[in-house]
Amino acid sequence: MNREIIATGRTVDEALDKAYEQMGISRDEAQFEILDLPKKGFLGLGSTPAKVRVYIEISKAQCAVDYLQSIFHQMGLENVQIDVTESENCANLTLNGEGLGVLIGRRGETLDALQYLAGLVANRMEGDYYRIVVDSGNYREKREKTLENLAKKLSSQVIRTGRSVTLEPMNPYERRVIHATIQGIEGVTSSSIGEEPSRRVVISSTNPPKKTYNRERSAEGGERSRGTRGGRSGRSGRGGYEKRQPREKYVPQDVTPNRTKVEVEDDSKPLYSKIEID
Repeated sequence: MNREIIATGRTVDEALDKAYEQMGISRDEAQFEILDLPKKGFLGLGSTPAKVRVYIEISKAQCAVDYLQSIFHQMGLENVQIDVTESENCANLTLNGEGLGVLIGRRGETLDALQYLAGLVANRMEGDYYRIVVDSGNYREKREKTLENLAKKLSSQVIRTGRSVTLEPMNPYERRVIHATIQGIEGVTSSSIGEEPSRRVVISSTNPPKKTYNRERSAEGGERSRGTRGGRSGRSGRGGYEKRQPREKYVPQDVTPNRTKVEVEDDSKPLYSKIEID
């Protein structure tokens, strides 16, 4: 991507000086192209001034820096300086100065937004993807150590209890720190659930405990041991078997209801009594 400006003047040198002044650079920092040479008109009328194009090639890192500086200017932060460290397909932009707390935001949310936008602006230029990392006062290094300690602490809890733990929503950079730390801890694993921006990391145990059942309480308040039926134990308190008492012989009782004795009538007697007629 090129940064350029077109200027005019009575002469080529005058046009170039105007262009360099407007861009705030020196002659050695830019290249120029003469678009029109000055022409004198007849009797001094209709003259044409010189026209030049001054341009400089801007890297993706410089494009991101210019974008951030324009934002800081709109925020009234004129004393923020940006130190650039470039490597292959990546640039680290470190902010130094006053008022950095505003640029960091709650848990680095503002800093992450600035990094995301600066990366979009830089990658509008042609070429391979170029990563932009924006840091402020070593905040990312401190945050990374905090996340590593958090991952180790929660892993110990998961291993001890066997229960999974779900962390608060994090950005992709912070989730990568958690996953990288969990990979080095035996007995736990990690995964991500949900959708952006509410995507979370879940830390789970690779050896969850087996389910256990509590011993039942008997009606009298005592405990029932395993192998009992109907609340009666077949074992003694010392681990042996109790001697069972012989049962009494069952003697059936006469449950036939008392029946009244029915007298049988004599068949020799007449069925009807004698009826006397007056």
